[in-house]
Amino acid sequence: MSTTMDEVVEFIGQLPSAIQVAKVQEAAAQRLRAIDKEASAGIQAGSRARITDDLRPAVLRRLTGTVQNRNRTGSRAGLLLDEESTRRLREDPRNKYRIPADMARFQLPGNGVPVSCLELIED
Repeated sequence: MSTTMDEVVEFIGQLPSAIQVAKVQEAAAQRLRAIDKEASAGIQAGSRARITDDLRPAVLRRLTGTVQNRNRTGSRAGLLLDEESTRRLREDPRNKYRIPADMARFQLPGNGVPVSCLELIED
């Protein structure tokens, strides 16, 4: 018989000390990290990806490109925008990046996009 969410919540509510609640909190955080890692495992250099609606600034949402190398922790990845997304970003009045008119593909600057804000797309 499996445990229900209501039972888990009730159990946590009955814990007698902050230390015990903190242990549950740490276990939940570890599980969330594992779930994030599993979900982003397929996002590797060379993959095609789309930026989700979760990313800020909003001007970058729904842009597509090719994933570049991930950072040391694997939590962020560079994104080289495709030609259409580069054009859309260049022409968007909210854009703060300087993209030369003759640049076909723009590499997003900075330390990359959070991989949790990337979704793989088919070519």
